[in-house]
Amino acid sequence: MVGRQHLEQGRRATEMNEDKDKGTAARPMRTATSRDGKRPKPEWAAGLRHLYDSVLNEPLPDSFADLISKLDESGK
Repeated sequence: MVGRQHLEQGRRATEMNEDKDKGTAARPMRTATSRDGKRPKPEWAAGLRHLYDSVLNEPLPDSFADLISKLDESGK
């Protein structure tokens, strides 16, 4: 489900860039501020946070682990 959201957001961004290239850029609407003066989070913020968290939780590739080990050994 989240993947589908990312695809749709990417499609919208591409369309906006294409419009920009034509000189008729579609600008996203500004969001209203709440009573406390803070802006609500944009709809894409949750998807970006989810993507960031998933990257952080990925295991370190073996080649990186080997490189780090070699660097640690050479520093001793």
